[in-house]
Amino acid sequence: MKNSSLEPLFLPLSFDIEPIMEQTAGEFNRAELRHALGELKFNAAYDYLRAAARRMALEKGVPATVEQITSFDSIVQRMGEEQGHLLDIHAALMQILTAVYIHNGDTEEALRSAAATLNLLAIEARRKDEPFQLTLGALLYDLSLVHFDKGEFKQAEREIDKSMHIFERLARINPDRYGPAHLMSVNAATQIYRSRERQTAALAHAHEATAAYLTEAAEGVEGAAMRLIESLAQEGRTLAKMSRQREAVQYFTRALKYLGKLQPEFGLQQLELSIDLGEALLELKTTRDKGVHLLNTLLHKATKLNADAQHRRIVDILYNAKHGSTDILAFWHKIFPR
Repeated sequence: MKNSSLEPLFLPLSFDIEPIMEQTAGEFNRAELRHALGELKFNAAYDYLRAAARRMALEKGVPATVEQITSFDSIVQRMGEEQGHLLDIHAALMQILTAVYIHNGDTEEALRSAAATLNLLAIEARRKDEPFQLTLGALLYDLSLVHFDKGEFKQAEREIDKSMHIFERLARINPDRYGPAHLMSVNAATQIYRSRERQTAALAHAHEATAAYLTEAAEGVEGAAMRLIESLAQEGRTLAKMSRQREAVQYFTRALKYLGKLQPEFGLQQLELSIDLGEALLELKTTRDKGVHLLNTLLHKATKLNADAQHRRIVDILYNAKHGSTDILAFWHKIFPR
């Protein structure tokens, strides 16, 4: 499911962008572009920026697109205090940047960009005007795609629900403009709901398998112990994706206990399971410090095992935990308080 908000069908153009697209096709002065966009209504400016980002990503690649967006955004931010409506352009640029990262399959950068955008929108979380709602609705739609691809269907469901309702309200005011976005969000919601139902069914199946392997292991059936460990680990990972970290911790701990008996020497499988456990511990406030300590310890073990991929994964988890750059839920609650 990769039809991000950059797709032309998502939001029909509100004005003819070709003249300004031609004007900026070659070398152009970014400050002059900022001034030109500052004179436009928000919808027109948003349409241009979104179309230009998509065209550049297809023709020049994502790195060049990211450089152009961030460079132009820095000019917008510097001038934002003088022209307040440029702050809306700033938020829109960040949302479009998130969509560009999704287009490139760069999940972590998309999450970081989305978190920064949510943080900006949370400054005036009670706004109901069109620029704010459009940017928020598109961002939540894109975020749901990211969490869907990560198998985190519960969070994806929350995001697509909010996006769907935002575009439903906007479509009542302007159906030609926002009807397609509403329809695409409804279609995405249907896919997410079905996937979450399948995930719940898979968890129930895994639970039955674990119970069977536990009986077999107790009876001494050959290979049952390893199948039990793999089943416990799979249940833990599924629970973590469902935002049920407390239960996931229990399953990872049980799997590691059995694995330690089966393979006393610490190896790659124990390393991967321990990383899963550390990541789950990080997600719980009461065990966050334990998670950090465990993951720091695992860095040395990964180095000793020459496990480069696992080492990189640990570094990424610790970096995100330290900087809070992908704490989507924290910003979420600022905009949608309980």
